[in-house]
Amino acid sequence: MRRVARENVFKLVFEYTFYGSVNESTLELMLVDSDLTEDDRQYINSTYLGVCTNDEKLKGIIENHLEGYKLERVYRPDYAVLLVATYELLEHTAPNAVVINEAVELSKKYGTDKSGSFVNGVLAKIVKDID
Repeated sequence: MRRVARENVFKLVFEYTFYGSVNESTLELMLVDSDLTEDDRQYINSTYLGVCTNDEKLKGIIENHLEGYKLERVYRPDYAVLLVATYELLEHTAPNAVVINEAVELSKKYGTDKSGSFVNGVLAKIVKDID
């Protein structure tokens, strides 16, 4: 179920990228999913709020690892995926390989044909600097 929980966080963060503020109503809607475990609910809540609280720090890290791109040119779903994954990598919420794989899968689902390789490349550079 962590994959579903991670996708819910992505959706919340994607919305956040438009408005720049936490949407408690949307968060509550995501948390009432009866298929989620209590651990998944806690993960969604803490990861979403963690990304929103640290958005400037995460943005800076992502910007520093974009080669040949300006952040403004990054497709918004890819940016939301990068925010969530970068937060998870910094907080060590899961093994790096799992975080990157899940991020690539989300970017393939919600992004363009090139999103998966783009997200993978950026996250690989971030991991190199974190380790």
